[in-house]
Amino acid sequence: MTILRFGLATAFALAILAASPAHADRCDQLAKQVKDQVDGVKIGKTVANNIYLEHPAVKIATLGCASRNAANTIYASTDDRKPKPEFFDFVAKASAIVFTIPIKDTDRGVKRCYGRIGVIRGYNIVTRYRRLDISCTGTGIGKKGGTTITVSRDKSE
Repeated sequence: MTILRFGLATAFALAILAASPAHADRCDQLAKQVKDQVDGVKIGKTVANNIYLEHPAVKIATLGCASRNAANTIYASTDDRKPKPEFFDFVAKASAIVFTIPIKDTDRGVKRCYGRIGVIRGYNIVTRYRRLDISCTGTGIGKKGGTTITVSRDKSE
Protein backbone atom coordinates (compact mmCIF):
# COMPACT_ATOMS: atom_id res chain seq x y z
CA MET A 1 0.00 0.00 0.00
CA THR A 2 2.82 2.44 0.83
CA ILE A 3 4.53 1.62 -2.48
CA LEU A 4 1.32 2.49 -4.29
CA ARG A 5 1.09 5.81 -2.40
CA PHE A 6 4.75 6.57 -3.20
CA GLY A 7 4.11 5.83 -6.87
CA LEU A 8 1.03 8.04 -6.91
CA ALA A 9 2.86 10.85 -5.13
CA THR A 10 5.73 10.64 -7.64
CA ALA A 11 3.34 10.63 -10.58
CA PHE A 12 1.48 13.62 -9.11
CA ALA A 13 4.73 15.56 -8.60
CA LEU A 14 5.85 14.85 -12.18
CA ALA A 15 2.48 15.99 -13.51
CA ILE A 16 2.75 19.28 -11.63
CA LEU A 17 6.28 19.89 -12.92
CA ALA A 18 5.25 19.09 -16.49
CA ALA A 19 2.26 21.46 -16.28
CA SER A 20 4.24 24.42 -14.93
CA PRO A 21 5.17 27.06 -17.51
CA ALA A 22 8.67 26.85 -18.92
CA HIS A 23 10.95 29.66 -17.87
CA ALA A 24 12.94 31.44 -20.55
CA ASP A 25 16.64 31.49 -19.90
CA ARG A 26 18.54 34.71 -19.28
CA CYS A 27 19.64 35.13 -22.90
CA ASP A 28 16.09 34.89 -24.25
CA GLN A 29 15.03 37.49 -21.70
CA LEU A 30 17.84 39.83 -22.84
CA ALA A 31 16.80 39.41 -26.48
CA LYS A 32 13.21 40.25 -25.56
CA GLN A 33 14.36 43.35 -23.64
CA VAL A 34 16.37 44.51 -26.66
CA LYS A 35 13.34 43.93 -28.90
CA ASP A 36 11.04 45.84 -26.54
CA GLN A 37 13.36 48.81 -25.97
CA VAL A 38 15.01 49.33 -29.37
CA ASP A 39 12.72 50.39 -32.22
CA GLY A 40 12.69 48.13 -35.29
CA VAL A 41 14.35 45.08 -33.71
CA LYS A 42 13.02 41.61 -34.45
CA ILE A 43 14.26 38.41 -32.87
CA GLY A 44 15.46 35.76 -35.31
CA LYS A 45 16.56 32.19 -34.84
CA THR A 46 18.97 30.87 -32.22
CA VAL A 47 22.05 29.09 -33.51
CA ALA A 48 25.05 27.88 -31.50
CA ASN A 49 24.40 30.05 -28.44
CA ASN A 50 23.75 33.15 -30.58
CA ILE A 51 20.39 34.83 -31.07
CA TYR A 52 20.12 36.61 -34.41
CA LEU A 53 18.56 40.06 -34.32
CA GLU A 54 17.11 41.97 -37.27
CA HIS A 55 17.22 45.76 -37.58
CA PRO A 56 16.90 48.02 -40.66
CA ALA A 57 20.28 49.72 -40.09
CA VAL A 58 22.22 46.48 -39.60
CA LYS A 59 23.11 43.73 -42.06
CA ILE A 60 23.86 41.08 -39.42
CA ALA A 61 23.37 41.39 -35.66
CA THR A 62 23.67 38.76 -32.96
CA LEU A 63 23.37 38.53 -29.22
CA GLY A 64 25.94 36.02 -28.00
CA CYS A 65 24.77 34.30 -24.85
CA ALA A 66 26.87 33.79 -21.76
CA SER A 67 28.26 30.35 -21.06
CA ARG A 68 30.96 28.83 -18.88
CA ASN A 69 33.72 30.20 -21.11
CA ALA A 70 32.26 33.37 -22.58
CA ALA A 71 30.30 36.45 -21.55
CA ASN A 72 27.44 38.11 -23.41
CA THR A 73 28.40 39.71 -26.71
CA ILE A 74 26.73 42.14 -29.10
CA TYR A 75 27.88 41.81 -32.72
CA ALA A 76 26.71 44.14 -35.50
CA SER A 77 27.81 44.41 -39.11
CA THR A 78 26.91 46.71 -41.99
CA ASP A 79 27.95 47.00 -45.63
CA ASP A 80 28.60 50.73 -45.26
CA ARG A 81 32.16 51.89 -44.80
CA LYS A 82 30.77 54.96 -43.03
CA PRO A 83 27.74 53.67 -41.13
CA LYS A 84 24.65 55.77 -40.60
CA PRO A 85 23.81 57.10 -37.11
CA GLU A 86 21.05 54.47 -36.80
CA PHE A 87 23.73 51.76 -36.86
CA PHE A 88 25.57 53.32 -33.92
CA ASP A 89 22.26 53.90 -32.09
CA PHE A 90 21.36 50.23 -32.42
CA VAL A 91 24.75 49.03 -31.14
CA ALA A 92 24.76 51.54 -28.26
CA LYS A 93 21.20 50.80 -27.12
CA ALA A 94 21.56 47.02 -27.39
CA SER A 95 24.87 47.12 -25.51
CA ALA A 96 23.41 49.35 -22.80
CA ILE A 97 20.56 46.90 -22.25
CA VAL A 98 22.72 43.78 -22.24
CA PHE A 99 25.49 45.18 -20.03
CA THR A 100 23.25 47.44 -17.89
CA ILE A 101 25.22 50.66 -18.31
CA PRO A 102 24.04 54.08 -19.58
CA ILE A 103 23.39 54.46 -23.31
CA LYS A 104 25.54 57.60 -23.31
CA ASP A 105 28.58 55.55 -22.24
CA THR A 106 28.08 52.77 -24.76
CA ASP A 107 27.46 55.28 -27.55
CA ARG A 108 30.65 57.15 -26.73
CA GLY A 109 32.70 53.94 -26.52
CA VAL A 110 31.42 52.60 -29.86
CA LYS A 111 31.96 55.91 -31.68
CA ARG A 112 35.39 56.29 -30.11
CA CYS A 113 36.41 52.85 -31.34
CA TYR A 114 35.05 53.48 -34.84
CA GLY A 115 36.78 56.88 -34.99
CA ARG A 116 40.17 55.20 -34.55
CA ILE A 117 39.84 53.06 -37.68
CA GLY A 118 42.17 54.34 -40.36
CA VAL A 119 45.53 54.16 -42.08
CA ILE A 120 47.55 55.20 -39.04
CA ARG A 121 46.07 52.92 -36.38
CA GLY A 122 44.88 50.17 -38.71
CA TYR A 123 41.56 48.68 -39.68
CA ASN A 124 41.15 46.35 -36.71
CA ILE A 125 40.83 48.33 -33.47
CA VAL A 126 40.38 46.80 -30.03
CA THR A 127 39.67 49.20 -27.19
CA ARG A 128 38.35 49.13 -23.65
CA TYR A 129 35.80 51.65 -22.38
CA ARG A 130 33.78 51.53 -19.12
CA ARG A 131 34.72 47.87 -18.51
CA LEU A 132 33.55 46.90 -22.01
CA ASP A 133 35.79 45.36 -24.65
CA ILE A 134 34.94 46.98 -27.98
CA SER A 135 36.33 45.71 -31.27
CA CYS A 136 35.85 47.65 -34.51
CA THR A 137 36.83 46.42 -37.93
CA GLY A 138 36.72 48.35 -41.17
CA THR A 139 37.05 46.46 -44.42
CA GLY A 140 37.49 47.52 -47.98
CA ILE A 141 39.11 50.44 -49.71
CA GLY A 142 37.23 53.25 -51.39
CA LYS A 143 33.45 53.27 -51.41
CA LYS A 144 33.11 49.50 -51.07
CA GLY A 145 33.64 47.95 -47.71
CA GLY A 146 31.92 47.41 -44.42
CA THR A 147 32.08 47.93 -40.70
CA THR A 148 31.83 45.41 -37.89
CA ILE A 149 31.51 46.22 -34.19
CA THR A 150 31.64 43.72 -31.33
CA VAL A 151 30.95 44.70 -27.72
CA SER A 152 31.63 42.26 -24.90
CA ARG A 153 32.61 42.14 -21.25
CA ASP A 154 35.28 40.01 -19.62
CA LYS A 155 33.80 36.95 -17.88
CA SER A 156 35.44 37.92 -14.58
CA GLU A 157 33.61 41.29 -14.40
